[in-house]
Amino acid sequence: MPQSHDTFTVKAFLPKELEPLSELAYNLHWCWDHDAIDLFHRLDRDLWNETSHNPVKMLGTISQARLAKAIEDDGFMDQLRRSYETLQETLTGRTWFEDKYFKLDSPKIAYFSMEFGLNECLPIYSGGLGILAGDHLKSASELGLPLVGVGLLYQQGYFQQYLNADGWQQETYKENDFYNLPIKLEMNQDGKPVMVEIPFPGRTVHAQVWCAQVGRIPLYLLDTNIPQNKPDDREITAQLYGGDEEHRIKQELVLGVGGMIAVRALGLHAHVCHMNEGHAAFMALERIRHRKHKDGLSTEEALEVVKAGTFFTTHTPVPAGIDMFSPSLIEKYLKPILDDAGISLHEFLALGRKDPNDQEEPLNMALLALRTTASANGVSKLHGEVSRKMFKSIWPKAPLDEVPIGHITNGIHTRSWTSSEMTALLRRYLGPNWLKKPADQTIWQRVERIPDVELWRAHERRRERLIAFTRRQLVARLQRRGANARNIETAREALNPEALTIGFARRFATYKRATLLLRDSDRLKKLLTNKERPIQFIFAGKAHPRDNAGKNLIKELVHYARDEDVCNHFVFLENYDINVARYLVEGVDVWMNNPCRPMEASGTSGMKVVPNGGLNLSVLDGWWCEGYARDTGWAIGDGEDYDDPELQNDVESKALYDVLENDLIPLFYDRRPGKPPRRWISMMKSSMSKLGPAFSTNRMVQEYADNFYMNAYTNWKKLSADGFTQTKQLVQWKQHVESCWNQVEILYAHIEGEKAEVGSAVKAEVHVRLGDLNPDDVRVEVYSGPLDRNHNVQNGSIEDMKCVGQADDGSYNYEAYVGCDESGQFGYSTRIIPSHPNMVDHFGLEKMRWIGDSIHEPETETAHAEMAGVSQD
Repeated sequence: MPQSHDTFTVKAFLPKELEPLSELAYNLHWCWDHDAIDLFHRLDRDLWNETSHNPVKMLGTISQARLAKAIEDDGFMDQLRRSYETLQETLTGRTWFEDKYFKLDSPKIAYFSMEFGLNECLPIYSGGLGILAGDHLKSASELGLPLVGVGLLYQQGYFQQYLNADGWQQETYKENDFYNLPIKLEMNQDGKPVMVEIPFPGRTVHAQVWCAQVGRIPLYLLDTNIPQNKPDDREITAQLYGGDEEHRIKQELVLGVGGMIAVRALGLHAHVCHMNEGHAAFMALERIRHRKHKDGLSTEEALEVVKAGTFFTTHTPVPAGIDMFSPSLIEKYLKPILDDAGISLHEFLALGRKDPNDQEEPLNMALLALRTTASANGVSKLHGEVSRKMFKSIWPKAPLDEVPIGHITNGIHTRSWTSSEMTALLRRYLGPNWLKKPADQTIWQRVERIPDVELWRAHERRRERLIAFTRRQLVARLQRRGANARNIETAREALNPEALTIGFARRFATYKRATLLLRDSDRLKKLLTNKERPIQFIFAGKAHPRDNAGKNLIKELVHYARDEDVCNHFVFLENYDINVARYLVEGVDVWMNNPCRPMEASGTSGMKVVPNGGLNLSVLDGWWCEGYARDTGWAIGDGEDYDDPELQNDVESKALYDVLENDLIPLFYDRRPGKPPRRWISMMKSSMSKLGPAFSTNRMVQEYADNFYMNAYTNWKKLSADGFTQTKQLVQWKQHVESCWNQVEILYAHIEGEKAEVGSAVKAEVHVRLGDLNPDDVRVEVYSGPLDRNHNVQNGSIEDMKCVGQADDGSYNYEAYVGCDESGQFGYSTRIIPSHPNMVDHFGLEKMRWIGDSIHEPETETAHAEMAGVSQD
């Protein structure tokens, strides 16, 4: 096939009266505006479906006759006017951020992610991480955050899934036609594409920048498939999560380094950068390099400023899920950047190693992210705890509860995942503010006003639509395989539109235990074939192309579904994507989730059924630890942790069957003939009113803004002011502390009395030697709390100690009063940590000195409690 000599672009032609359609199509705000979706659907229903709900492609192929007909349709033109006005109001109206903080002239926050899931027509996502990133941008738009997204534009995206005759997953890759997607190429002042140059070994890799507009938020996507690059480099952005370790490091260089260069090339000043997972951690290196060149800072000074304005979210609950690169690979691909930045390979590798001096240890991208940021979080309360344990070794002197990783529980973009029928119902009874304030608890309490019959009818319509969609998918799959007429006809009758319908759809990783339900297949078959109280399951999901264990789980489910007795009650849908997910979360009665606790960092799929009236049945893991109550859903097990996986599978599979048989199924069918299930509907309302506002990305993004973004912005502004004067002073102070720290020692500590009464306070005294430091350089603290059986303080509290004098030998005397709020056996310890008003990173935790620590030995983990505790009666 001959290569093209040159290119030209063909644009869709729209009559002047329909020009607003183009603006609507190119702003992905339409994908959470049901009126706009209905507008395109109304224009040409068949074409809308044929183009995978892509309005840009649709407008490029629709006939002029159909457009002329639309102009003559007064109803259509009125709806077009309303949809366009809604978009303009979205782009220009006052926002939560402006009301609470201030209006910024340009975006100051850059949000980096390897994938973004916005809509099925833009397939640059694989699963939960991408969907979360997409929902983050949508809520940032609604709240008015000064934020931009940064990612990669994949020519083939993630794979398309189909199953062979044996039920084994096969992968195909579909070429994305960028010029027929809702994205636009960014142009410079000369009318040429904005081009990014990324240093690679022996060459420069070029990337052009596309923009997907998400309401108010621009999402900038880098594309290396351009003629300026060599063939191998053009493939860097070919597939999401494709290729080997070397391909991955290339992609992460383009995302982190190239993404940061792109932000500057677009004239943006991102003072705050948010790494959504460690894939983007190379961004910190590029920020350091830039600050050194632009502002003449030292490496230490540049790192200090970068930390102040950078934030890291980890989604990984196990070390095996973190990207790691060998030292040789790091040297091969990052040496040009490190040389330009004046940073040695050893210095850089140390940032991503547990042991900086271990020459064989690979670079861990999560550690690199943690050491180049001032703040980090997990994505649920439990995941925060898991992350603190996982990364505890970086701060061996800190108690577990002080490991500097917090949590912000994930959510969903409510309007994107709520069906049009339920949206209309909620707007009618909750009021129009439901659309503007989906995280407002007081608004959601009005769910109780919805008549049971209306709520149930809306939900039943969605279940019927899900069953119809599932049947169409099954028939299409069989027809592609050349199945016989009998099997196709059976598929047309699969499932029961009135039966209790349970959904399970997610990435098919082994820890998610998709086949837990099959451990007692005979018991399951009895449930599926019960004519009095029918129950049915719909499964969907993809395994990573190299995950054969995950593929085996899919095969096992498909084989079970072929049993003649259960095939009409148990199905697997191919090619799980946002469109399939939408039908499922809008239509199922129950969402089932049974991961191996505590390996589900958060999980957001179950959140999506909540505003649609669906209920959750889940292991107490991830978000469900916070969402579960007896009136919001069901728990599988009691949240126990097991050392034996087989025992855990056995116990929790039995618990799953017990919940289905004894609680869930009886409740669903507890109704009078022809009447809705009142007690079930009561549970639906409790779930919607309690969980709807709590698990919204609007709430989540507000928390990011309040707890992290604005703090990072303030810290960056402070440290960069006056030619980085305070940064330079801070680095000098740190260097002074480093040189003097081996002089710091706690000489003596004492707490008055061995017993105290609840409500009283005991006096603690300590004498410390500070050497060449002075009291302004440190904090002296008493750490106290209840003792465990090993005499370690659990969930300790900290009390600052006051310097009350200096002894003749130069040591200092400190004292504090420790409150006794409850009875029991308590322990205490004392410590010294560096303290500076401008310190925003973890330096204090790294230099912590406890009583009993030797000043001549390396920092190691110690027990943070005195053996002699205090009894509080």
